[in-house]
Amino acid sequence: MQVLMTTTQGLERRLEVAVPGEEVSTAVDQRLKQLARTVKLKGFRPGKVPFAVVRQQFGSQVHAETINDLMQSSFAEAVTQQKVRPAGGPRIQPIAMEPGSELRYAAVFEVLPDVAIKPLDTIAIERPAATIGDTDVEAMLENMRTQRPAYVAVERASKDTDRVTMDFEGRIDGEVFQGGKGEGMQVVLGAHQILPEIEQGLVGVTAGESKSVPTTFPVDYGASAVAGKQAQFDIKVTLVEERSLPTVDDEFAKSFGISEGGVEELRKEVRSSMEREVTNAIRSRVRDQLFDALYKDNPIELPQTMVDSQIQETQQQLARRIGAPDPSKLPNREALEPNARKRVALGLLVGEIIRAQNLKVDRAKVEERLENVLATHPNPEEARRQYLGSREAMGQLESAALEDQAIDWALTQVKIVDKPSTFSELTGFAQKT
Repeated sequence: MQVLMTTTQGLERRLEVAVPGEEVSTAVDQRLKQLARTVKLKGFRPGKVPFAVVRQQFGSQVHAETINDLMQSSFAEAVTQQKVRPAGGPRIQPIAMEPGSELRYAAVFEVLPDVAIKPLDTIAIERPAATIGDTDVEAMLENMRTQRPAYVAVERASKDTDRVTMDFEGRIDGEVFQGGKGEGMQVVLGAHQILPEIEQGLVGVTAGESKSVPTTFPVDYGASAVAGKQAQFDIKVTLVEERSLPTVDDEFAKSFGISEGGVEELRKEVRSSMEREVTNAIRSRVRDQLFDALYKDNPIELPQTMVDSQIQETQQQLARRIGAPDPSKLPNREALEPNARKRVALGLLVGEIIRAQNLKVDRAKVEERLENVLATHPNPEEARRQYLGSREAMGQLESAALEDQAIDWALTQVKIVDKPSTFSELTGFAQKT
């Protein structure tokens, strides 16, 4: 096999590979002979079809299959011989592939760049430090009460936190628009579930009251047919209900899955969950600072193949999250490329740390990752069985654990300054409530 490699531009390489005709013919004949042992043709017993007939019937197909296999194997052999690491699959340019001749083709691909990481001791990172106090736990319990409200009908005027039931009919330019009419719609005042003008118009109303409310749809409203347009809503209030929050007692604890231990056990579970959230938030902030510094201090020439692949993966994730949207609703390539380039670069930098430090997957880290995932599932044991039975899911956990190990090592090299913080500052809990 003859191989000639040239650099076209940047990280792009062109490999021209030639496989002798004798090798091609031998590979084709071997495959035809294997086929002859099992092939069934009318007029012949299985395995008794003359080789010349097999070649006549299947020669073109077998030659094409053999050429494909030889290109894969010879390309792998060629890049090993040239000591290069492809960043992605090659673009194949056929040169000679006719039966009876040598196989000659060119493979164009990008290679992974050489990565060298500067010493990390110049990086300074602020690490938040926070503990969960009793007041934090009680604040969370109060927030949990708001998740289990009961509503009782009242005859007074509506106020914040009440639930209002209404029938409505909306018009644009005097015509009822699609989706602009409904009955029995329930709105919790202060929850910002509907257009602000309508929510404000529902404050101070009583059951049986009707009113007309002018409003303007935001320009980025989800339904493009009404986005940015002015509308008039005729509303009839059918019910006003006052919110009542449950008492924190054993029944309340049971509603959150605490079958034994009552309120005290619930407090322990809440504290444990908050501590996990704080730990994850601290690690996330430290990780982000480390990654920002690594990316800034270690510029790398990136294979466009990997950047394009990252952009495509991001678009697919967005599409799944939104639910098969109109492609025009997704961010364009230009908007996604900066973050894609950063993710690719960080993947290469973390990979270099793993390689340079000879890090191997720590099974305890994988188990820790798995336990953190299971803690969020309603049925942890069933979720564990599903994870352990999925090679792909466990592979993702192992990759994440290995990245954690690389981060842990890097953090032993940087300067870390602890900064006092609180649960609310770290998690945004105050904003959520």
